[in-house]
Amino acid sequence: MQRIFSGIQPSGVPQLGNYLGAIRNWVNLQADHECVFCLVDMHAITVWQEPAKLREHTLTQAAILLASGIDAEQHILFNQSAVSAHARLAWIFNCVARLGWLNRMTQFKDKAGKDRENHSAGLYVYPNLMAADILAYKATRVPVGEDQKQHLELTNDIAQKFNHDYGVEFFPQVEALIPPEAARVMSLRDGSKKMSKSDPSAQSRIELTDDSDAIALKIKRAKTDTGVIPSTPAELTERPEAKNLVSIYAALSGMSVQQVLDQHQGQGFGPFKAALTEVVVNEIAPIATKTSQLLQDEAYLVQMLHNGAQRAQAIAEPIVSEVEKLVGFVKPL
Repeated sequence: MQRIFSGIQPSGVPQLGNYLGAIRNWVNLQADHECVFCLVDMHAITVWQEPAKLREHTLTQAAILLASGIDAEQHILFNQSAVSAHARLAWIFNCVARLGWLNRMTQFKDKAGKDRENHSAGLYVYPNLMAADILAYKATRVPVGEDQKQHLELTNDIAQKFNHDYGVEFFPQVEALIPPEAARVMSLRDGSKKMSKSDPSAQSRIELTDDSDAIALKIKRAKTDTGVIPSTPAELTERPEAKNLVSIYAALSGMSVQQVLDQHQGQGFGPFKAALTEVVVNEIAPIATKTSQLLQDEAYLVQMLHNGAQRAQAIAEPIVSEVEKLVGFVKPL
């Protein structure tokens, strides 16, 4: 089995876009991969996090992943800061990566904007830590969205340069696993923006902790237009809110967009939203219920993450210790 590494930031409650774009894919990948899943709390603090909220979100995220189907017995689930190998390798990679490479990273430019001088150095070197996350386990496959593909290319550049600089064939090349038809889930309030757990309006997203009533209310209030459900996908091109709701229906039901349109064409949004609510509730409400149950036993979640960190460390520590020897650090006998 090839080893997969994938991480998710515990900087808020995961929402439907996170589920369709990443979490559901992680669950499926468990069948034929050795999986290392990480709550990347060190990445999270590249922007300010309220400490109590970070802890709360980390435990909530862990509960949601378990409730969604992540098997923490057969695979590994832990929080990044609990394994020191990540930070140690990241510093070495800070010294391997070139400034010119980091200057080309579009995600930093997008996040920092014109105010880049006031952002943390951590946000700037974020891709080097991501490379360390992956290569500390010599993972060969990483499920990522399109927005992280450039960072994965940088990971391979760092691995290649390290191997060249130290005359070894130590780090493997890493392959991006980009789901071929990952749904791009947009805000329920603005179909031109991605659904985001950082959006100020909770009405813009369906969170994986929402119960049936909350889901129904958010879908009922979702922005639409005055038209009806059309007969072809092309007719959705200039209707972003309609396209979003149809796409969510298709992604959760396992149908194509055309099949959804065939089933609902000519309907107004009242009946369609009722049908969509049923589809979303069937998928998300059980996750929310299981998450709530898990969160009632915080000690269990903390112990589960601790166990996962010990298993992660057992893999990463020999790899990173060998890197430190290759670099020339004096290690205990």
